[in-house]
Amino acid sequence: PKPNIRTTLSMARVLTAALFAFAPARIQSFTAFPPSRLYSLSTTLQMTKRVLVPIADGSEEIETTCITDTLTRCGAQVTVASVMPNQLSCTMSNRGIKVMADIPIEEAINTNWDLVVLPGGMPGANHLRDSKVLSEILEKQARDGGKYAAICAAPAVVLAEKGLVGEGATCYPAPHFRAKLVNPTDEAVAVTGQVTTSKGPGTAIKFALELGEQLFGKEVREKIEKEMLVS
Repeated sequence: PKPNIRTTLSMARVLTAALFAFAPARIQSFTAFPPSRLYSLSTTLQMTKRVLVPIADGSEEIETTCITDTLTRCGAQVTVASVMPNQLSCTMSNRGIKVMADIPIEEAINTNWDLVVLPGGMPGANHLRDSKVLSEILEKQARDGGKYAAICAAPAVVLAEKGLVGEGATCYPAPHFRAKLVNPTDEAVAVTGQVTTSKGPGTAIKFALELGEQLFGKEVREKIEKEMLVS
């Protein structure tokens, strides 16, 4: 049967009226949504960065804490991974402080990391160096042009021994560590291409803030510095 033109037009008028009646409520509902919340949601989706922090028995606790805490404050999604076989709880340095890792290092190998950061400490740096899985992660990071960083003993013991750091890096100022680097600098924090290095516990916050700036920009760094009372 042929459609009734009058009925069709009548139904169209009803639908149009309903839509116009409904629209103001929808607009009011949307505009009532706080702009700050909209901004927070959009920036969270856009700015989330994944950071891997491998640890081991003997890793330096101040460096580990400064790295993980500061980068979390900046907005990073920080994952701590243990390189110790079948062990998530790691005893830091020789002071008996324990840190519980989020995952074993084996679970980190298939993730694309925005940054990989190695704390120092001995024999922690030796354990990081000896981890085959971590070596694969670092080599992939270097090959893909990704950012990676190390502090204290780790630039010399891990990065230099694997050929993953060039001239002008820094590390803990002990002669046997500095001897492993090519033309080491005395700067507290050194950025050489995709690699960032630093000296030790006393430079750990500055190191972490530099990494935060690399990931999130200067404005975020300055905000976190102010909140942490870093002068």
